[in-house]
Amino acid sequence: MTRYHAPELARGALGALIGIAVAGASARAVPGGPELLPFIVAPMGACAVLLFAVPASPLAQPWPVLGGNLISTAVGLSAHWLFDDVLLAAAVGVGAAIGVMMLLGCLHPPGGACALLAATATPAIHDQGPLFVLSPVAVNTVVLLLVAIAVNNLSGKRYPHRPAPPAPAGPAAEALGITTPDVEEAMKRLADRLDVLPADIVAIVRDAETHALDRRLGSIPVARIMNTDVAVVHPFESIYRARTLIVQRQVKTLPVIDEERRVIGVVSIIDLFTRDIVELETVDSIMRTEVTTIPQETPVADLVPMMTSEGYKNVPVVDCEGRLAGMITRGELIAVLHRALLGAG
Repeated sequence: MTRYHAPELARGALGALIGIAVAGASARAVPGGPELLPFIVAPMGACAVLLFAVPASPLAQPWPVLGGNLISTAVGLSAHWLFDDVLLAAAVGVGAAIGVMMLLGCLHPPGGACALLAATATPAIHDQGPLFVLSPVAVNTVVLLLVAIAVNNLSGKRYPHRPAPPAPAGPAAEALGITTPDVEEAMKRLADRLDVLPADIVAIVRDAETHALDRRLGSIPVARIMNTDVAVVHPFESIYRARTLIVQRQVKTLPVIDEERRVIGVVSIIDLFTRDIVELETVDSIMRTEVTTIPQETPVADLVPMMTSEGYKNVPVVDCEGRLAGMITRGELIAVLHRALLGAG
């Protein structure tokens, strides 16, 4: 049984409340149509479930929502006009709508309900005719979709959903690790096709791998293994001073910090390689300001993708106030993984 967190519950319930209210009010404000024509149609309730409770579902993306509801309504109306028997019209309307949605790549469960509603049209829907597709169905759908875009993104849930691109894998991971094409092939071989995106499955698997490694390591925080005796420079110090520190301390990267020990840049041995032996320019003239830092409570397992797939070799560690607390290198990470392997043996 899935357990939802408070933000998810709030987004699902309040989002649906706002969406249905605004969609209904918008359709009611549109002039014309029979007096008994509904201003909000029942399939919008199911549509709200998808848009606000599971907005990452492939069935809840904009094209399935728009295409599924509108095309299915048109198909249902066609069945209503072609067949006098209500049951036959309902069966043909829903079956044909599902087939069309699958062909057009806009499968949306509420679309089946839209087709059924149109195929078994009440007198008001019958009198509205083809305009029923536009009002209220299109008005309800478009407004509900716009509210979903606003509510989901304002509450921190990116919508429309786009899977994050997987981090580039090294040669070993490319040869042995799970990739999106692997998942696609596996999904094709399943008896019951999964209605999820392959890239999302890859993300889940990689997150599970990280979680398993963290469990194996005993949830060690970075603070336990980082080097706290870190050589640093200030932006106003000379390049000569930075070169001297790198040589004396035998390090490859120096964090550049401000007066409050916040990391504002880094300078590496590569940055200094082509410089003059004695150079009095200040460090801020060559430092790189795009710096990735990690909190000191970060699990060590999270460093693995950073230092393998993403290629980081040295990462500054900061405390809860964003001040430099230490430095983590591949050497510390390898030492921890080595001890874990020895323990597993």
